[in-house]
Amino acid sequence: MSLKVDAKRLEALIAEIFARGGCMRDEAERIAMRLMGANLTGHDSHGVIRTSRYMDWLSRGIFHAGRKVHIGLDTDALCILDGQYGFGQTIGEQAVRLGLDKAAKSGAAVVALNNSGHLGRIGDWAEMAAEEGFVSIHFVNARGSVLVAPFGGAEARFSTAPFCVGVPRGDEPPVVLDFATSIVAEGKVLVAYKGGKPLPEGALIDENGTHTSEPEVLYGSAGPDAPLTERNGYGAIRAMGDHKGSGLAFICELLGGSLTGNRATGIEGEHFANGMLSIYLSVEVFDQGGGFADDIKRYIDYVKSAKRANADEPILVPGDKERSVKADRLANGVPMSEETWGDIVKTACNVGMEQAEIDEIAAPMA
Repeated sequence: MSLKVDAKRLEALIAEIFARGGCMRDEAERIAMRLMGANLTGHDSHGVIRTSRYMDWLSRGIFHAGRKVHIGLDTDALCILDGQYGFGQTIGEQAVRLGLDKAAKSGAAVVALNNSGHLGRIGDWAEMAAEEGFVSIHFVNARGSVLVAPFGGAEARFSTAPFCVGVPRGDEPPVVLDFATSIVAEGKVLVAYKGGKPLPEGALIDENGTHTSEPEVLYGSAGPDAPLTERNGYGAIRAMGDHKGSGLAFICELLGGSLTGNRATGIEGEHFANGMLSIYLSVEVFDQGGGFADDIKRYIDYVKSAKRANADEPILVPGDKERSVKADRLANGVPMSEETWGDIVKTACNVGMEQAEIDEIAAPMA
């Protein structure tokens, strides 16, 4: 069974949880804003469902509040950064800012980030770049999060290894392609495990090589606190696109992990850290003829003019669905399962909030 919560009220509650849990107010609000942004664009797997996990990691010293990136190498068009295990919503913003400042001066820049807390929805960073007129490309890995089976395998060897590209187009909304290289992100398995939207059939694979959609394959008998406890399932998420998605995941591990210094997944005993290799390109520098935005518009119109396979389903380009979902959820509330809401309430109580106070800030909509 699902319920809905007003987006602004829910964001305020999440910010209060992180503020009372050990973050400075500005960082707490930043984390809440980014998590809520994921929900508003339909990426619930990277949204407020992660509140309890983040707070657990903060309490155990896996994440740290108030951290700044450490700059290891700094040139006109390149920097290598250590995230110091800070919250990814803070570290990611700092890393992107450095990249954009360099690209503004040099026309292009590369940023290698390692040891970051969970970076959340990578599309956030592509949108941040696009708002300032930069194309961006991001290869991401997650050390300490071995979840995805390679093509032909029945055992996890990759992280979900996100890949993202953002393209500005003048005054129009940007084109943002953002996806895990697995069939589903781990957070979507968590959503299903917590009573939310079911997984696509065959999104997972068990230890015998059988395709399934049962989230217990990943979490096993972890119980209601999953995934705060260790995952003890014997299966894995499947790579998207068979050998093609598996190959792209492998490249994300090499570039987002090995090249950045974060290292690829599968290292015994190391806790979670995101690595991200980002490339930033200045449209102002590249677009010498001034026709970039117009040609994108022409091409989008051309793509959407194709005969539809289903008359009731429009042809979409990256970013269309997210904007539609955002408009609906801002107007009608953010949906979530009762179990997810219960986790948020429990986390709020754990940092000293009373039920009456929680209800006053963000009670579910009638």
